[in-house]
Amino acid sequence: MKDLFDHVSARCSRLVTHTYSTSFSLGIFCLHPSIHEPIYAIYGFVRLADEIVDSFHGYDKASLLARFKEETFRSVEEKISLNPVLNSFQKTVNQYKIETSLIDQFLHSMETDLTRSVHDTESFKTYILGSAEVVGLMCLKIFSQHDANLYEELKPYAMSLGSAFQKVNFLRDIKEDYVGLGRNYFPGIEIERLNDVNKKQIEESIAQDFKHAYMGIKQLPKQARLGVYVAYVYYLALFNKIKNTNSHAIMRTRIRIRNRHKAQLLAYSYFKHQFNLM
Repeated sequence: MKDLFDHVSARCSRLVTHTYSTSFSLGIFCLHPSIHEPIYAIYGFVRLADEIVDSFHGYDKASLLARFKEETFRSVEEKISLNPVLNSFQKTVNQYKIETSLIDQFLHSMETDLTRSVHDTESFKTYILGSAEVVGLMCLKIFSQHDANLYEELKPYAMSLGSAFQKVNFLRDIKEDYVGLGRNYFPGIEIERLNDVNKKQIEESIAQDFKHAYMGIKQLPKQARLGVYVAYVYYLALFNKIKNTNSHAIMRTRIRIRNRHKAQLLAYSYFKHQFNLM
């Protein structure tokens, strides 16, 4: 029975999420149980693609990514894949009518990581759109539950949240991206000459994204609001910690939020959400 294979596939996507990201796992846990599975499916898909371009050194990444792309679209069309994570993802795509254009934009950004190491303003915007903003839109498809008007209304906010998360990741991982992978995502900034002035310029852009995204979080359906807010609060805390760390330090150390602090942030988020204080 395919139902059993679908169940196994969903558990695989959940395992991928739990293994790679405690912060997103925490946010998903706070969503309504009915939407856990499709959000795990999206994260599992995104993570596999990201691992191909970031981690599989010594392998033909371009070939692996091309094969992954082909298998992704084939699975959506045929409504099955022997890759459990892709099988879980295609089920979500078909169930929630996620546009294949969003998937294509995401995979295009992953391809860019294999061919481009320095970005200008235009390529940076395109990369952020594909790598993060469209992922926010995929999740919004789940959260809006086939309500097309709600989806269109909240699209700009979902994109801002994805953008904020991605830019924070770039700042957090700036040493690993530049030294380990030879990438410089921030246009007009020489990473080896990063200082507190141009770091602040990056942070101002992120702060605007967070501010705009928060307006949309408050309008999310109740079953999605707490989980997204938890992720927002966690990333905002990480962002504030990065802001309070000088440019030389973030080039030496990857900034993290300790588990004890994550627990405090969860309690804080739950309290504000439960008593309508958001």
